[in-house]
Amino acid sequence: MTARAIRSGKDVIRRTIARNRSAILVGTVLLCVHQLAETSVAVVIGVLIDAGIAPGRVPGIITAITALAGVFLVLTVSYRAGMRVLNIALQKEAHLLRLEVSEKALSPRGLRTDVTPGELVTVSGSDADQTAWFLDLLPRMIAAAAAVVATAIALLVVDAALGVVALVAMPVFFALAHAAGPRITARAVQQQSRVAAATALAGDLISGLRSIAGIGAQDAAARRYRAASRVALSAAMSTNRWIAVQRGVTAALSGVAAAVIASVAGWYALTGHITTGELVTVVGLAQFLIDPLTTLSGLPATAAKARGSAERVATVLAAQPLLPAVAPSSPSTETPGLRLRGVHHGSLDGVDLTARSAEITAVFAHDTADGDAVASLLAGRVAPESYRGSIEVCGLGPGETEAWLVAEPHEAHLFSGSIRANVVASSDTVDSVRLTRALQSSGADDVVALFEHGLDHHLVDRGHNLSGGQRQRLALARALYADAPVLVLHEPTTAVDSVTEQQIAVGIAALRGRSDASTVVITGSPALLAVADRVAVLRHGRVIAEGTHRELLESDPLYAEAVAR
Repeated sequence: MTARAIRSGKDVIRRTIARNRSAILVGTVLLCVHQLAETSVAVVIGVLIDAGIAPGRVPGIITAITALAGVFLVLTVSYRAGMRVLNIALQKEAHLLRLEVSEKALSPRGLRTDVTPGELVTVSGSDADQTAWFLDLLPRMIAAAAAVVATAIALLVVDAALGVVALVAMPVFFALAHAAGPRITARAVQQQSRVAAATALAGDLISGLRSIAGIGAQDAAARRYRAASRVALSAAMSTNRWIAVQRGVTAALSGVAAAVIASVAGWYALTGHITTGELVTVVGLAQFLIDPLTTLSGLPATAAKARGSAERVATVLAAQPLLPAVAPSSPSTETPGLRLRGVHHGSLDGVDLTARSAEITAVFAHDTADGDAVASLLAGRVAPESYRGSIEVCGLGPGETEAWLVAEPHEAHLFSGSIRANVVASSDTVDSVRLTRALQSSGADDVVALFEHGLDHHLVDRGHNLSGGQRQRLALARALYADAPVLVLHEPTTAVDSVTEQQIAVGIAALRGRSDASTVVITGSPALLAVADRVAVLRHGRVIAEGTHRELLESDPLYAEAVAR
């Protein structure tokens, strides 16, 4: 089953099991051997008492002890070997799921989903790991069932009534687990979604902390995160409450079942129905029975949480791309680098915009919604049916521009790894000269110089061990290193100081001011507007003026006033 065939969490689980069936089979057999050996310990001890200790026969004692040593050897080796096989398969499957989710999330064709970037990080991490748990849960459940059946058979040999108690207990526990499973799954999905949303919000607030402090909105931001955190906490408490109730009831019932078996066996021993060795065997089996019954009752709750993660993974894998798949085309050498014709989307009302080769074109929006709408369109985050008009990159339409356009979003999304890996991204080889120029032009060389290991300095997930300005400069360096024929930057300097901003503006102009490159900068920064070859002014969803920064300052009072703020 391929990722295209996935429609729900069940499909993800089926595929996970199907492509690891050999490991599951081997692991299940070994765990069943382990459980059968565990069951036989009480039986061997009972035989040891009746055949050796009670009659005082030394050969019987030696034989039983030897058999007991062999049983312990088998149960130890089988468990270690079985868990090794299953853990290797689990780690490999989790890795494959992480790659699949990441590949889907990073597709240049975009993704039709309401899942936020912060949630995608969670789905590609903890949810992918938890989905792979089924490779461990299924063998454990089968092995626990095998242990209950083996225990029941051993008890039947001693006395039919004792075996019946064990056989009746198993379906009762399965029924209880099955009844609670759907409710726990639903609450687990809700919990994981709300925790991911709270995590994403925390990341967004941290990345924009300086801006939030600048407008005095710290209290409002704290209240917003506190509310999201409380919702996530409530969902987690609800899930854990159901799990605790289900496990408490089944643990109590397993204890009652063991106590009944042991009590009946004690009465049988007093009345002479069973021997002393058989009594020891029954009591040992009753005590052992608690473990597999508890496992059978507890694993479904864990499986419900894993099922919730599988549903979230399926949401991403089943999402359709925003942009259509088209046959590769060759770019036109006569067509401007980027052209928007009569584009209507959101607040945009028939935008006409051209970015020529060998130019840096700045877009200044009086209303930030207009700038955001242009950035979303050029970044491929809007489905073709969601806007009117045409967008061309080097003469190519939607779905054809992957190799020709790089759009760096305003939010700096970094991943866990070295600074070098974050900047060069997916490049197979590292061009050291291009890397140095990209770092210098973005001001990121100062960031690299702060750390002892330089480019090898390790960043945590989303770059949260850097400041907002440092993350923004590294993200800009990544965009410049890509050396794309058409580059779109959206407010690339909002988190840096004015001196650094001026240096970055000069660096971008020097690096991108070549004959075969087009650069579009959506910005309100005077420094970036000043180095642009041409500025397009957006107002009320349309381009109302074009010219150099100096010309517009002299001819457009509203522009001059807005830039001066």
